[in-house]
Amino acid sequence: MGYSTILFDMDGTVLDTLQDLWASTNAVLRELGHPERSLDDIRSYVGNGAMNQIRRAMPKGSSEAELADALARYQAHYAVHCRDHTKPYDGLMPVLRQLRAAGKKLAVVSNKPDRAVKLLSAEHFGALMHVSIGETPTLRRKPAPDTVDAALAALGMPKEGAVYVGDSEVDVETAKNAGLPLIAVSWGFRGRAALEAAGAETVIDRPEELLHLCL
Repeated sequence: MGYSTILFDMDGTVLDTLQDLWASTNAVLRELGHPERSLDDIRSYVGNGAMNQIRRAMPKGSSEAELADALARYQAHYAVHCRDHTKPYDGLMPVLRQLRAAGKKLAVVSNKPDRAVKLLSAEHFGALMHVSIGETPTLRRKPAPDTVDAALAALGMPKEGAVYVGDSEVDVETAKNAGLPLIAVSWGFRGRAALEAAGAETVIDRPEELLHLCL
């Protein structure tokens, strides 16, 4: 098959960020005197941006002012602690190196704040990723295609020959909205059954499978 451009989601796709997302969310809930959430709770909350994550974690009936305060506290905590436990998924780094060596254009597009995306991408992937883009005031979060379109523009690459790689229902919709084929990964936050139920036709279980599909 082969693709010239490969766009990756971040959380649950290239980086296992769950422990740090969980820790920062619960730090805020403790601070505000609310019940903490389980790791599986947080796993189900992430993917639609920080505000939606906090909205789901906070007690039902929380006011918009309370949610905004909790979000600000969360963002401040996560900015400091986003690198405590986060790491690339096993087997991913050699695959990225092979793709880059083969001349593929690689990018990360995420619903995380743009600052965190660039920080984590630089730390873990260095020059392997040509472009890393997160949510900004001028870019709608996924499943809108804005970050995908921005990444392609920054790479100077067309949609033809590009593929999107992600781990969630949001990613299935993002690929559809961007007009790109999707490679879904089962090792992330949702799993194969949820991805197939959302309409993913190609689901892989190991990073090495990317080489067979993309080279």
